[in-house]
Parts: sequence; structure tokens; C-alpha cells
Amino acid sequence: QVQLVESGGGLVQPGGSLRLSCAASGFTFSIYAMSWYRQAPGKERELVAAITSAGDSTNYADSVKGRFTISRDRPKDTVYLQMNSLKPEDTAVYYCNARQTARAYWGQGTQVTVSS
Repeated sequence: QVQLVESGGGLVQPGGSLRLSCAASGFTFSIYAMSWYRQAPGKERELVAAITSAGDSTNYADSVKGRFTISRDRPKDTVYLQMNSLKPEDTAVYYCNARQTARAYWGQGTQVTVSS
């Protein structure tokens, strides 16, 4: 059974940090590219960050460049999103995504709220 389980979300003040984790199981993690998406209320889901299956290349939305870092731990089948200098506009539900050619899986999402 394929599972992507996100954790690490919560309430944080502007300027603070959070680290999201996504634990994968039920598929061959090492051959899937991994991404983080987010969806704010009333907005479409958007790509935040992505990392290749080998972990040798990453890309980021312009809005998070220099503040967020995506990484993956192959032995643990886990992908992370380190979020620093958080802003209120980063408030959203964050989703983990695994993709390999035409096959894709999604996690259930974790809420991140940035507010004072």
C-alpha cells in the first residue's frame, strides 16, 4: 500500500522556521522525483520545491528561493522541506508528491500557519 505521510506542520510566528517531513512507503522511493506543493484557501495548488530521484538537482518557486530547502534521505525513504524566514503568505496546506513518468502519489497534507 502506497503511503506518503507528512508531518511537522503547525503554527509559527513570522520569521520563524519549520521542517516538514514526508515518510514514503509502499513504492520504490529511490526512483521517484519528490516535490512539495501547497494550497492556500481560495487558491490553486502550487509547486513549492522539487528534487530529482538522485537528489542531485532541485528547483524552487521564486517566492521561496533562498528561504526553503528540499532534501531527501534515501535510507529513511523521507523527503524534507526546511522552511526559514516564514511569512504570513506561506500559510497553506503543504502536500508531498512522488512522481515517476506517468505515475504520481500524494500525501494527505499538513497545515502550516504563519501568524503573530
